[in-house]
Amino acid sequence: MRIVVIGAAGNVGSRVVAEALRRGHQVTALTADDVDATDTEEVARLIAGHDAGVGATRPTPGNEQSAPGVTRSLLDAHAAAGVRFLMVGGAGSLRVPDAPDRLVADDPRWVPAEIADLARTGAEQLAVCREHGGADWTYVTPSALMEPGLRTGDYAVGHDQLLVDDAGRSYVSMEDMAVAVVDEIEQPAHRRTRFTVASA
Repeated sequence: MRIVVIGAAGNVGSRVVAEALRRGHQVTALTADDVDATDTEEVARLIAGHDAGVGATRPTPGNEQSAPGVTRSLLDAHAAAGVRFLMVGGAGSLRVPDAPDRLVADDPRWVPAEIADLARTGAEQLAVCREHGGADWTYVTPSALMEPGLRTGDYAVGHDQLLVDDAGRSYVSMEDMAVAVVDEIEQPAHRRTRFTVASA
């Protein structure tokens, strides 16, 4: 398959590139130096002819308000190019298991105050995806804690609620997050919806 990754220099994007190459896919890796993710026409031109695109962009601190607009531009570009789109989002958009009326972003047990604004962008990105009428999208959400780690290839899948293990931990390695993204590209199971993953 031909896969394009936008945000390929980031923690998740670089691992998605590596995972896709490991499986023999053709990968186009685009960084901020290659394309402005808000330039819908340019993105559409660069992704045309691919089977799937991955958005692994992340706003810089203090620029959190840009995330919904970037997501909308990427959705528009993928719709125009007829390319399936997977957006890697944030756990802040998930519901808290013991308080399902509360977002993870609003719960200090899971999100420190200093990154709460960034965490809330996940809910805004997801809303943009759900409101978009033209794109074939999937929103992929990590656990509360996502760090560099082992590629086990073994992970749990959820939907709108934060996945927490028996020890009270919500964790996924960046490597297993990349595995989940490429698995979804190869075997689509969550079209026009969101899913979340946790290392098993």
